[in-house]
Amino acid sequence: MVRLGSDGTVTVLSSVISTQIAAHAPYGGVVPEIAARAHVESIDGVIGEAMTRAAVGFEDLTGVAATAGPGLVGGVMVGLSAGKAIALARGLPLVAVNHLEGHAVSARLSEDIAYPFLLLLVSGGHCQLLEVGGIGACRRLGSTIDDAAGEAFDKIAKTLGLPYPGGPALEKLAEGGDGARFPLPRALLGRDGCDFSFSGLKTAAARLAEGLTAERESFEQDRRDLADAVQSAIARQLSERTDRAMAQYAREHDGRDLRFVVAGGVAANATVRRVLTATAAARGFSFFAPSMAYCTDNAAMIALAGAERLRAGLQDGLDAPARPRWPLDEAAALANPTHAFGRKGAKA
Repeated sequence: MVRLGSDGTVTVLSSVISTQIAAHAPYGGVVPEIAARAHVESIDGVIGEAMTRAAVGFEDLTGVAATAGPGLVGGVMVGLSAGKAIALARGLPLVAVNHLEGHAVSARLSEDIAYPFLLLLVSGGHCQLLEVGGIGACRRLGSTIDDAAGEAFDKIAKTLGLPYPGGPALEKLAEGGDGARFPLPRALLGRDGCDFSFSGLKTAAARLAEGLTAERESFEQDRRDLADAVQSAIARQLSERTDRAMAQYAREHDGRDLRFVVAGGVAANATVRRVLTATAAARGFSFFAPSMAYCTDNAAMIALAGAERLRAGLQDGLDAPARPRWPLDEAAALANPTHAFGRKGAKA
Protein backbone atom coordinates (compact mmCIF):
# COMPACT_ATOMS: atom_id res chain seq x y z
CA MET A 1 0.00 0.00 0.00
CA VAL A 2 1.38 3.38 -1.06
CA ARG A 3 0.56 7.02 -0.39
CA LEU A 4 1.50 9.47 -3.16
CA GLY A 5 1.80 13.00 -1.81
CA SER A 6 0.70 16.12 -3.68
CA ASP A 7 4.37 17.00 -4.12
CA GLY A 8 5.17 13.58 -5.57
CA THR A 9 6.67 12.12 -2.39
CA VAL A 10 6.11 8.39 -1.98
CA THR A 11 5.36 6.69 1.33
CA VAL A 12 5.17 2.90 1.45
CA LEU A 13 2.60 2.03 4.09
CA SER A 14 2.89 -1.73 3.63
CA SER A 15 4.19 -4.28 1.13
CA VAL A 16 3.35 -7.88 1.97
CA ILE A 17 4.86 -10.78 0.04
CA SER A 18 3.66 -14.38 0.28
CA THR A 19 6.44 -16.56 -1.11
CA GLN A 20 5.83 -19.84 -2.95
CA ILE A 21 9.49 -20.90 -3.19
CA ALA A 22 9.03 -23.96 -0.96
CA ALA A 23 6.07 -25.18 -3.05
CA HIS A 24 7.98 -24.96 -6.34
CA ALA A 25 11.46 -25.98 -5.15
CA PRO A 26 10.89 -29.75 -5.58
CA TYR A 27 10.20 -29.14 -9.29
CA GLY A 28 13.16 -26.85 -9.94
CA GLY A 29 10.92 -24.05 -11.24
CA VAL A 30 7.46 -22.53 -11.16
CA VAL A 31 4.55 -24.90 -11.82
CA PRO A 32 1.62 -22.79 -13.15
CA GLU A 33 -1.14 -24.88 -11.55
CA ILE A 34 0.53 -24.81 -8.13
CA ALA A 35 1.15 -21.07 -8.45
CA ALA A 36 -2.50 -20.31 -9.25
CA ARG A 37 -3.78 -22.46 -6.38
CA ALA A 38 -1.33 -20.84 -3.95
CA HIS A 39 -2.54 -17.40 -5.05
CA VAL A 40 -6.15 -18.37 -4.29
CA GLU A 41 -5.20 -19.72 -0.87
CA SER A 42 -3.14 -16.72 0.21
CA ILE A 43 -4.77 -13.65 -1.38
CA ASP A 44 -7.25 -12.89 1.44
CA GLY A 45 -4.62 -13.19 4.14
CA VAL A 46 -2.13 -11.03 2.24
CA ILE A 47 -4.70 -8.26 1.72
CA GLY A 48 -5.72 -8.39 5.38
CA GLU A 49 -2.12 -8.23 6.60
CA ALA A 50 -1.35 -5.33 4.23
CA MET A 51 -4.31 -3.36 5.62
CA THR A 52 -3.28 -4.13 9.21
CA ARG A 53 0.35 -3.08 8.69
CA ALA A 54 -0.73 0.13 6.98
CA ALA A 55 -3.23 0.84 9.79
CA VAL A 56 -5.97 1.75 7.31
CA GLY A 57 -9.44 0.51 6.49
CA PHE A 58 -11.16 0.07 3.16
CA GLU A 59 -12.86 3.44 3.71
CA ASP A 60 -9.42 5.11 3.58
CA LEU A 61 -8.58 3.86 0.07
CA THR A 62 -8.78 6.17 -2.93
CA GLY A 63 -8.19 3.51 -5.56
CA VAL A 64 -7.24 -0.10 -6.18
CA ALA A 65 -4.30 -1.21 -8.33
CA ALA A 66 -3.85 -4.80 -9.46
CA THR A 67 -1.42 -6.49 -11.82
CA ALA A 68 -3.20 -7.42 -15.06
CA GLY A 69 -0.17 -8.99 -16.80
CA PRO A 70 2.13 -10.07 -18.22
CA GLY A 71 2.77 -13.33 -16.44
CA LEU A 72 1.30 -16.74 -15.67
CA VAL A 73 -2.33 -15.99 -16.30
CA GLY A 74 -3.74 -18.14 -13.48
CA GLY A 75 -2.03 -16.10 -10.78
CA VAL A 76 -2.73 -12.83 -12.61
CA MET A 77 -6.44 -13.64 -12.72
CA VAL A 78 -6.56 -14.24 -8.97
CA GLY A 79 -4.99 -10.89 -8.06
CA LEU A 80 -6.94 -8.95 -10.67
CA SER A 81 -10.25 -10.53 -9.58
CA ALA A 82 -9.54 -9.58 -5.96
CA GLY A 83 -8.79 -6.01 -7.02
CA LYS A 84 -11.98 -5.83 -9.05
CA ALA A 85 -14.03 -7.15 -6.13
CA ILE A 86 -12.70 -4.48 -3.76
CA ALA A 87 -13.19 -1.74 -6.35
CA LEU A 88 -16.78 -2.84 -7.04
CA ALA A 89 -17.73 -3.28 -3.38
CA ARG A 90 -16.29 0.07 -2.29
CA GLY A 91 -17.06 2.10 -5.43
CA LEU A 92 -13.37 2.80 -6.04
CA PRO A 93 -11.52 3.36 -9.32
CA LEU A 94 -9.57 0.34 -10.59
CA VAL A 95 -6.16 0.53 -12.24
CA ALA A 96 -5.06 -2.56 -14.18
CA VAL A 97 -1.27 -2.26 -13.99
CA ASN A 98 1.30 -3.67 -16.37
CA HIS A 99 3.66 -5.66 -14.15
CA LEU A 100 6.63 -4.31 -16.12
CA GLU A 101 5.55 -0.73 -15.49
CA GLY A 102 5.64 -1.58 -11.80
CA HIS A 103 9.30 -2.53 -12.17
CA ALA A 104 9.89 0.64 -14.21
CA VAL A 105 8.80 2.85 -11.28
CA SER A 106 10.16 0.62 -8.49
CA ALA A 107 13.29 2.71 -7.88
CA ARG A 108 11.02 5.72 -7.25
CA LEU A 109 9.76 3.99 -4.10
CA SER A 110 12.93 4.95 -2.25
CA GLU A 111 14.48 7.76 -4.32
CA ASP A 112 13.25 10.94 -5.99
CA ILE A 113 13.93 10.11 -9.65
CA ALA A 114 12.52 12.50 -12.21
CA TYR A 115 11.28 11.48 -15.64
CA PRO A 116 12.65 10.82 -18.20
CA PHE A 117 15.25 8.15 -17.56
CA LEU A 118 16.87 5.19 -19.28
CA LEU A 119 15.74 1.86 -17.85
CA LEU A 120 17.28 -1.60 -17.97
CA LEU A 121 14.52 -3.99 -16.93
CA VAL A 122 16.18 -7.31 -16.21
CA SER A 123 14.34 -10.20 -14.57
CA GLY A 124 13.54 -13.87 -14.94
CA GLY A 125 11.21 -13.37 -17.89
CA HIS A 126 12.24 -10.00 -19.31
CA CYS A 127 15.33 -8.18 -20.49
CA GLN A 128 14.71 -4.79 -22.10
CA LEU A 129 16.19 -1.33 -22.46
CA LEU A 130 13.56 1.41 -22.43
CA GLU A 131 13.32 5.16 -22.39
CA VAL A 132 10.78 5.98 -19.67
CA GLY A 133 9.29 9.38 -20.41
CA GLY A 134 6.62 9.08 -17.75
CA ILE A 135 3.83 6.81 -16.65
CA GLY A 136 2.42 5.11 -19.74
CA ALA A 137 5.21 6.51 -21.94
CA CYS A 138 7.88 3.87 -22.53
CA ARG A 139 9.91 3.51 -25.73
CA ARG A 140 11.76 0.29 -26.37
CA LEU A 141 15.42 0.61 -27.37
CA GLY A 142 16.34 -3.05 -27.13
CA SER A 143 15.03 -6.42 -25.99
CA THR A 144 16.11 -10.03 -25.75
CA ILE A 145 15.63 -12.04 -28.94
CA ASP A 146 15.54 -15.34 -27.05
CA ASP A 147 16.14 -15.91 -23.33
CA ALA A 148 16.11 -13.32 -20.57
CA ALA A 149 19.12 -12.81 -18.29
CA GLY A 150 17.32 -14.14 -15.22
CA GLU A 151 16.15 -17.16 -17.18
CA ALA A 152 19.77 -17.85 -18.17
CA PHE A 153 20.85 -17.56 -14.52
CA ASP A 154 18.16 -20.01 -13.39
CA LYS A 155 18.63 -22.61 -16.13
CA ILE A 156 22.42 -22.65 -15.89
CA ALA A 157 22.12 -22.92 -12.12
CA LYS A 158 19.94 -25.99 -12.61
CA THR A 159 22.59 -27.67 -14.80
CA LEU A 160 25.08 -27.02 -11.99
CA GLY A 161 22.81 -28.86 -9.57
CA LEU A 162 21.85 -25.76 -7.63
CA PRO A 163 18.49 -25.42 -5.85
CA TYR A 164 15.59 -23.22 -6.94
CA PRO A 165 15.63 -20.22 -7.18
CA GLY A 166 18.79 -20.57 -9.20
CA GLY A 167 19.94 -16.97 -9.62
CA PRO A 168 20.80 -16.24 -5.97
CA ALA A 169 22.29 -19.73 -5.58
CA LEU A 170 24.58 -19.22 -8.59
CA GLU A 171 25.68 -15.82 -7.26
CA LYS A 172 26.63 -17.42 -3.94
CA LEU A 173 28.49 -20.27 -5.67
CA ALA A 174 30.45 -17.77 -7.78
CA GLU A 175 32.08 -16.29 -4.67
CA GLY A 176 35.75 -17.21 -4.79
CA GLY A 177 35.51 -18.41 -8.38
CA ASP A 178 37.88 -17.61 -11.25
CA GLY A 179 35.71 -17.13 -14.30
CA ALA A 180 38.70 -16.59 -16.58
CA ARG A 181 39.15 -20.38 -16.67
CA PHE A 182 36.01 -20.80 -18.79
CA PRO A 183 35.75 -18.53 -21.85
CA LEU A 184 32.10 -18.20 -22.87
CA PRO A 185 30.64 -16.92 -26.17
CA ARG A 186 29.73 -13.26 -26.66
CA ALA A 187 26.43 -12.87 -28.50
CA LEU A 188 25.44 -10.49 -31.34
CA LEU A 189 28.87 -8.84 -31.59
CA GLY A 190 28.41 -8.03 -35.26
CA ARG A 191 24.83 -6.79 -34.86
CA ASP A 192 23.91 -3.14 -34.40
CA GLY A 193 21.39 -2.01 -31.83
CA CYS A 194 20.71 -2.81 -28.21
CA ASP A 195 19.15 -6.27 -28.36
CA PHE A 196 20.26 -9.12 -26.09
CA SER A 197 20.75 -12.85 -26.61
CA PHE A 198 21.53 -15.39 -23.89
CA SER A 199 20.63 -18.74 -25.51
CA GLY A 200 24.15 -19.39 -26.83
CA LEU A 201 25.67 -18.61 -23.45
CA LYS A 202 23.16 -20.89 -21.74
CA THR A 203 23.96 -23.79 -24.09
CA ALA A 204 27.73 -23.36 -23.82
CA ALA A 205 27.58 -23.18 -20.02
CA ALA A 206 25.34 -26.25 -19.85
CA ARG A 207 27.82 -28.27 -21.90
CA LEU A 208 30.68 -27.16 -19.68
CA ALA A 209 28.67 -28.06 -16.57
CA GLU A 210 27.93 -31.52 -17.94
CA GLY A 211 31.67 -32.01 -18.45
CA LEU A 212 32.49 -31.43 -14.78
CA THR A 213 32.98 -34.69 -12.94
CA ALA A 214 32.44 -35.18 -9.24
CA GLU A 215 35.36 -37.62 -9.10
CA ARG A 216 37.88 -34.86 -9.73
CA GLU A 217 39.47 -33.34 -6.65
CA SER A 218 38.89 -29.87 -8.11
CA PHE A 219 35.16 -30.46 -8.72
CA GLU A 220 33.85 -27.84 -6.27
CA GLN A 221 36.35 -25.24 -7.44
CA ASP A 222 35.44 -26.04 -11.06
CA ARG A 223 31.79 -25.33 -10.24
CA ARG A 224 32.69 -22.04 -8.54
CA ASP A 225 34.83 -20.99 -11.50
CA LEU A 226 32.08 -21.80 -14.01
CA ALA A 227 29.47 -19.95 -11.92
CA ASP A 228 31.74 -16.89 -11.86
CA ALA A 229 32.28 -17.15 -15.63
CA VAL A 230 28.52 -17.25 -16.24
CA GLN A 231 27.81 -14.34 -13.91
CA SER A 232 30.58 -12.25 -15.48
CA ALA A 233 29.41 -13.06 -19.03
CA ILE A 234 25.82 -12.04 -18.28
CA ALA A 235 26.95 -8.83 -16.57
CA ARG A 236 29.28 -8.06 -19.51
CA GLN A 237 26.51 -8.36 -22.09
CA LEU A 238 24.15 -6.26 -20.00
CA SER A 239 26.88 -3.63 -19.75
CA GLU A 240 27.74 -3.67 -23.47
CA ARG A 241 24.14 -3.24 -24.61
CA THR A 242 23.42 -0.66 -21.93
CA ASP A 243 26.47 1.31 -23.04
CA ARG A 244 25.07 1.43 -26.58
CA ALA A 245 21.68 2.55 -25.29
CA MET A 246 23.32 5.24 -23.16
CA ALA A 247 25.17 6.62 -26.17
CA GLN A 248 21.92 6.75 -28.16
CA TYR A 249 19.94 8.24 -25.27
CA ALA A 250 22.57 10.95 -24.63
CA ARG A 251 22.56 11.97 -28.31
CA GLU A 252 18.77 12.20 -28.41
CA HIS A 253 18.65 14.23 -25.18
CA ASP A 254 21.60 16.51 -25.99
CA GLY A 255 23.45 15.29 -22.93
CA ARG A 256 20.60 16.20 -20.55
CA ASP A 257 18.47 14.05 -18.23
CA LEU A 258 21.22 11.44 -17.98
CA ARG A 259 19.58 9.19 -15.43
CA PHE A 260 19.89 5.40 -15.56
CA VAL A 261 17.75 2.92 -13.62
CA VAL A 262 18.21 -0.84 -13.41
CA ALA A 263 15.21 -2.76 -12.06
CA GLY A 264 13.93 -6.31 -11.82
CA GLY A 265 15.08 -9.38 -9.92
CA VAL A 266 18.51 -9.54 -11.58
CA ALA A 267 19.17 -5.98 -10.33
CA ALA A 268 19.74 -7.59 -6.92
CA ASN A 269 22.88 -9.34 -8.23
CA ALA A 270 25.94 -7.57 -6.78
CA THR A 271 28.17 -8.20 -9.81
CA VAL A 272 25.55 -6.88 -12.21
CA ARG A 273 25.08 -3.76 -10.08
CA ARG A 274 28.82 -3.15 -9.85
CA VAL A 275 29.39 -3.47 -13.60
CA LEU A 276 26.40 -1.31 -14.50
CA THR A 277 27.39 1.34 -11.96
CA ALA A 278 30.78 1.62 -13.69
CA THR A 279 29.13 1.76 -17.12
CA ALA A 280 26.85 4.59 -16.01
CA ALA A 281 29.73 6.54 -14.47
CA ALA A 282 31.79 6.23 -17.65
CA ARG A 283 28.91 7.70 -19.68
CA GLY A 284 28.10 10.45 -17.16
CA PHE A 285 24.77 8.94 -16.08
CA SER A 286 23.41 9.03 -12.54
CA PHE A 287 22.83 5.44 -11.38
CA PHE A 288 19.72 4.29 -9.55
CA ALA A 289 18.43 0.89 -8.47
CA PRO A 290 15.58 -0.16 -6.18
CA SER A 291 16.41 -1.24 -2.65
CA MET A 292 16.73 -5.01 -2.40
CA ALA A 293 13.17 -5.31 -1.04
CA TYR A 294 11.77 -3.84 -4.26
CA CYS A 295 13.97 -5.60 -6.87
CA THR A 296 11.90 -8.75 -7.00
CA ASP A 297 8.13 -8.77 -7.51
CA ASN A 298 6.33 -6.78 -4.82
CA ALA A 299 3.06 -5.02 -4.12
CA ALA A 300 4.48 -1.55 -3.47
CA MET A 301 5.68 -1.03 -7.04
CA ILE A 302 2.25 -1.98 -8.41
CA ALA A 303 0.58 0.39 -5.94
CA LEU A 304 2.88 3.24 -7.00
CA ALA A 305 2.27 2.63 -10.71
CA GLY A 306 -1.46 2.62 -9.98
CA ALA A 307 -1.27 5.82 -7.92
CA GLU A 308 0.67 7.62 -10.65
CA ARG A 309 -1.84 6.46 -13.25
CA LEU A 310 -4.78 7.65 -11.15
CA ARG A 311 -3.10 11.03 -10.72
CA ALA A 312 -2.78 11.22 -14.52
CA GLY A 313 -6.51 10.50 -14.87
CA LEU A 314 -6.03 6.92 -16.07
CA GLN A 315 -8.23 4.11 -14.80
CA ASP A 316 -9.79 0.89 -16.10
CA GLY A 317 -13.19 -0.73 -16.20
CA LEU A 318 -14.14 -3.87 -14.35
CA ASP A 319 -13.88 -5.72 -17.66
CA ALA A 320 -10.10 -5.21 -17.78
CA PRO A 321 -8.65 -8.55 -18.96
CA ALA A 322 -5.80 -10.58 -17.49
CA ARG A 323 -3.04 -10.61 -20.11
CA PRO A 324 -0.32 -13.28 -20.26
CA ARG A 325 1.61 -11.04 -22.71
CA TRP A 326 1.65 -7.26 -22.53
CA PRO A 327 4.59 -5.25 -23.90
CA LEU A 328 5.29 -1.84 -22.38
CA ASP A 329 5.91 -0.36 -25.85
CA GLU A 330 3.04 -1.93 -27.78
CA ALA A 331 3.74 0.12 -30.90
CA ALA A 332 7.30 -1.20 -31.12
CA ALA A 333 6.15 -4.74 -30.37
CA LEU A 334 3.71 -4.61 -33.28
CA ALA A 335 5.99 -2.79 -35.73
CA ASN A 336 9.18 -4.69 -34.91
CA PRO A 337 8.45 -7.90 -32.98
CA THR A 338 11.49 -9.60 -31.47
CA HIS A 339 9.86 -13.03 -31.85
CA ALA A 340 8.02 -14.66 -34.74
CA PHE A 341 4.25 -15.04 -34.52
CA GLY A 342 3.25 -18.13 -32.59
CA ARG A 343 6.29 -18.13 -30.30
CA LYS A 344 5.23 -18.73 -26.72
CA GLY A 345 6.44 -17.07 -23.55
CA ALA A 346 6.29 -13.71 -21.79
CA LYS A 347 9.01 -12.26 -24.04
CA ALA A 348 6.90 -12.86 -27.17
